[in-house]
Amino acid sequence: MIDASEPLPPATPPLVDPAELRTWVLLDDEHLLVLDKPGWLVCHPSKHGPWSSLAGAVREEFKPDAIRLAFRLDRETSGVIVLAKTEAMGGRLGKAVLQHRIGKLYVALLEGELRESITVDQPLGPDPSANVTVKSRVVAGAGSQAATTVFHPLVTQGGFTLAGVELLTGRKHQIRAHAEWLGRRVVGDKLYGPDSSLYLEFATRGWTERHSALLPITRQALHCAAIDLRPAGLDYLLRAPWPQDLARFADRSMNLPAAEAQAAIDAFVAEKLAKAG
Repeated sequence: MIDASEPLPPATPPLVDPAELRTWVLLDDEHLLVLDKPGWLVCHPSKHGPWSSLAGAVREEFKPDAIRLAFRLDRETSGVIVLAKTEAMGGRLGKAVLQHRIGKLYVALLEGELRESITVDQPLGPDPSANVTVKSRVVAGAGSQAATTVFHPLVTQGGFTLAGVELLTGRKHQIRAHAEWLGRRVVGDKLYGPDSSLYLEFATRGWTERHSALLPITRQALHCAAIDLRPAGLDYLLRAPWPQDLARFADRSMNLPAAEAQAAIDAFVAEKLAKAG
């Protein structure tokens, strides 16, 4: 299913290029460093050295007195990531996260055509049937947590949906697990997609022929489009543009030009932020 011109991910992600890292900066002031993270990079330090993770690369390149992630994004999720540059700001953001006072708006490409907005209000917990412990699923009972996600179709055509996503709670893999339960899986998802064994296979062997046969894109099509810190009393509204790799897929598979996708995303973000304000 993968286009021959689509670059495939290596078994081990590349190290961060310091010059490229600088191009990811959305904001750099005395309090915050905000980046547009690519969809191949882990947030937290890894065994492959400081340049193999966002946190490590930031420490090496920017040499801040302190650095603390306000929240994390999965390796294959791109978009806005916020790092505090002081212990005081890190503590403030940490408390805001716990109190659900940080607004987050995501954009996803979903399988199938979602015709109207839908709220998924279903608890999430560990998936005992999965072959990896990190997978969640909709499940009630001990160990589950309340979770609410709202999916808004922005453009629906070609068998796919460009969806704006609101998180009313912040659970592990919430968007991806709720999309799977809804029957509108995130395109390219190795864990919540057509076969969860693709996740472990990729971790141990890299991209294989089975990935090419079962997945139409080389990473999960999920992007953090906007972070609003105003509910936490901080005058920051941060946005990351529609990434090029997802734009190419939407153009090719949905006949959706990047400019039209960005306009739909901008309208979604503006509407939700206006209501929040």
